Amino acid sequence: MLLAACAVGPDFSRPPPPKVDAFLPGAGPSTFTAAGSSQTLRADVSVRDDWWTQFGNRTIDSTVDDALTDNATLVQAQASLRHAEDELRAGAGIFYPQASAEAGASRERYSPLHMGSQVAPSVFNLFTLSASISYAIDLWGGNRRYVEGLAAERDAQRYVLEAAWLTIASNVVNTMIARAAWRDEIDATQQMIELVREQVRIAEVRAHAGTASYEAVVTLQNEQATLEATLPVLEQKRAQAGDLLASLTGTLPAQWSAPEISLHDVTLPADLPQTVPSQLVRQRPDVLQSEALLHAASAQVGVATAAMLPNITLSAVGGLSGASPAAISQRMGQSWSLAADVAAPLFQGGTLWYGRKAAQDAYVAAREQYRQTVLAAFAQVADVLYALEYDALALDAQTRALAAAQEALRLLRADYRAGTVDYLQILIADGQLHQAQIAWLEAAAQRLQDTVALYAALGGGWHGGPGGHDSGEGVAQAH
Repeated sequence: MLLAACAVGPDFSRPPPPKVDAFLPGAGPSTFTAAGSSQTLRADVSVRDDWWTQFGNRTIDSTVDDALTDNATLVQAQASLRHAEDELRAGAGIFYPQASAEAGASRERYSPLHMGSQVAPSVFNLFTLSASISYAIDLWGGNRRYVEGLAAERDAQRYVLEAAWLTIASNVVNTMIARAAWRDEIDATQQMIELVREQVRIAEVRAHAGTASYEAVVTLQNEQATLEATLPVLEQKRAQAGDLLASLTGTLPAQWSAPEISLHDVTLPADLPQTVPSQLVRQRPDVLQSEALLHAASAQVGVATAAMLPNITLSAVGGLSGASPAAISQRMGQSWSLAADVAAPLFQGGTLWYGRKAAQDAYVAAREQYRQTVLAAFAQVADVLYALEYDALALDAQTRALAAAQEALRLLRADYRAGTVDYLQILIADGQLHQAQIAWLEAAAQRLQDTVALYAALGGGWHGGPGGHDSGEGVAQAH
């Protein structure tokens, strides 16, 4: 009993968090400011379960809810989790005695020659009832390590589900933002085409009047054709984004119409969660999944070690037999046995020894895989923080460029009313304004998507996702 209280193999302990205090050298930026609006990393702000609601758009919220209800990948991950849970329940049955019962009826011809007797053979009926019970003493804890490994695999599958939940939500929000930006860019491009078309008309009038060369007409026609060539590309991207949203929400493209929003309807979250490095490894599903797989590999070392040692099995068998159903309970047909079996491997050709070595090698590989996952997680957070910093600078520059284009157009219109400039210059300035608007849309969309990437990199929604766990248990990035 004292021996059964121990288990061979390593006792798993969670890897400690990296000993760093920041994701970037010199702590990095904490505030990202652009054109009067800023985003601030705040320690008192946590990643909400429904973090996508921070973008202030009900259409995005409802689309994410649809995806988290009907997405095929998510349903598959849920089924895989249930499978792992049932495997764990099935494996835990090894701790209990195994009992079985058997009933049989046969007609036999018995030959006494098998016993050296010369009497005539006999034909008889035989009815039997028997029951057996056995219990394997988990002397070295091999069974406990086996079930421990199943529990770790169950945990790993739960984090796969949470990673899928996070990835799907992130992909929906990213796709909605991209589709909104393409829609606005299409509108701005169409307006630019109309302006250039008007410029072509004026240039043709001037050329026919002999006040300008026909070269200006050709140049403007080329610009018009170039702009028109960008529209099919934008329309294709927008249509494909709609197909992706249909797939994410678990529907066929022909049976679903993507909701329409404008980029101006999406709010940039002002207060962002600030996660310390030691907390990140307890939040991200991919890191926690890697940790659970490391735990499972550790348990397999114990299983392989226990297989090299003797094991004891206790068993009891009892039965009744008779020549007829009525005679089956007679005393002469009763039988029983009690047994204690000890089995020890003596020579297996190195199978058990190298099996244990293989388990140890697998543990080392899982440990390094965990380390690489942590490194990738920290690099991802650092990349997103850099992206947000430079997004703010880029958006600020594009905002200033847009304001300058608007002011230039305003001044030209005043000059036009005073008669000092012609209408063609107004059209050119208007086209420059639309180009500035398109550049601003691209910068604004990039900043919104990198904000989504921050929520995903921090393991957004990890504590309230479908797997639900706390930070004491042992998270995939959306692209």
